Amino acid sequence: MAKFLAWFTILYNLVEGMVSMGFGAADESLALFGFGADSFIEVGSAILILWRLGTSGCETTRLKRERKATQGIALLLILLALFTILGALWRLWTRQHPDTTLPGVIISLASLSFMYGLWASKKRCAAALDSRALASDAACSLACMQLSAVLLLGSLAFLILPGLWWIDSVAALAIGAFILKEGWGSLRAARHPDFSGGCGCH
Repeated sequence: MAKFLAWFTILYNLVEGMVSMGFGAADESLALFGFGADSFIEVGSAILILWRLGTSGCETTRLKRERKATQGIALLLILLALFTILGALWRLWTRQHPDTTLPGVIISLASLSFMYGLWASKKRCAAALDSRALASDAACSLACMQLSAVLLLGSLAFLILPGLWWIDSVAALAIGAFILKEGWGSLRAARHPDFSGGCGCH
């Protein structure tokens, strides 16, 4: 099941990323283009999960892969957080309002519909396999879902009340801080001498 979820994540996010970046470039939408670029971070996380699950060696080998996969996903989460925070600060500095294009609304709605089920399934797999790497990958899907919500709600809020042009950037800052905390926590856990590979999900 975990491998199926990883492959689904890769295929879905490759399509979502390319479509979002394509529409973002065509509509000159920095937010939509950046959202598409963020999808490739989740692709990287899923590839690490496939690598982690691909071993059938001894317990020591599995633990080493668990540690490296957790570290890799943690670094991807930190990278996503920095992109999110810097992008939000740039939009606040330049007073950029959210995009209200139809493609952005459709993409964000599609992402929200898929990402919730994907995140919940990954959480269950992480608990069943007691895997910190899988739990970190689930956090990556949660981050994607949260950024989709920001893209959608920010656009709708600006459409209804243009004075709230800043609301999606402020929300993105808060989500960026949450992602950064999650990534840093996973990185510290993976680098701890007593790292056991467990997610503590039980």
